[in-house]
Amino acid sequence: MNSILDFQNYKNKKKPISVITCYDHWSARIISETSIDAVLVGDSVSMVMHGFDSTVNADLQMMQSHVAAVRRGLNNKLIIGDMPFLAHRRGMRELMKSVDMLIKAGAHAVKIEGANGQLKAIKHVAESGVPVMGHLGLTPQSINQLGGYKVQGKTSDKAEALIKDAKSLEDAGCFAIVLELVPAELAKSITEELTIPTIGIGAGKYTSGQVLVLQDMLGMNKEFKPKFLRTFMDGYDLIKSALNSYDDNVKSSAFPNDKESF
Repeated sequence: MNSILDFQNYKNKKKPISVITCYDHWSARIISETSIDAVLVGDSVSMVMHGFDSTVNADLQMMQSHVAAVRRGLNNKLIIGDMPFLAHRRGMRELMKSVDMLIKAGAHAVKIEGANGQLKAIKHVAESGVPVMGHLGLTPQSINQLGGYKVQGKTSDKAEALIKDAKSLEDAGCFAIVLELVPAELAKSITEELTIPTIGIGAGKYTSGQVLVLQDMLGMNKEFKPKFLRTFMDGYDLIKSALNSYDDNVKSSAFPNDKESF
């Protein structure tokens, strides 16, 4: 199984790191047979699997349930569980209770969004023996404050602030940092400034690795076509076609046939 030490080794050797989101048991079993390096059980589960319009609807119980489902189907990859909205802002006792629940559900590490106001919490979790992945740029839990899904760090002062935040997260003990929706050159600068690896999503090709939402890269949402997304399968139409084929076979009495009957 890959570990946070492998993440660092990959960056040192300039070997790109592949990360994919996963929220359930059946897809975890498929991922377990691939060469993907790590799995993120992201709070995007609230949107992808539960139909909410943002990640803030993911609570601790939701995240715990999905982490456990993934772990039951996957025991050979690094599993990172997202700390849900405000779970790390309710005091140290509640913070560690939340971390404890995600780790015992099956995560090997947790991801905490943002830097300002989070550094003390991140440092405490890391010093407690739990690996922490940071997250900068577009931080979905702060979407109402950011004013929408927009590229971050486009001006020189905001770019400098992101570089400073990235260094602060490294100093606080993060083993890696997700960079979401930031200009490619800025992501390159951050990656070169840090010792730890960066994982990009909408951050260009100069990061230490990439992460995509499984359902997005499989083409399961025909309406979601951001600039940074490449789909590797037309999953929506493939599944739709299979369902219609099943329906046709049932209605024509072609299924089940004699060989499929007892």
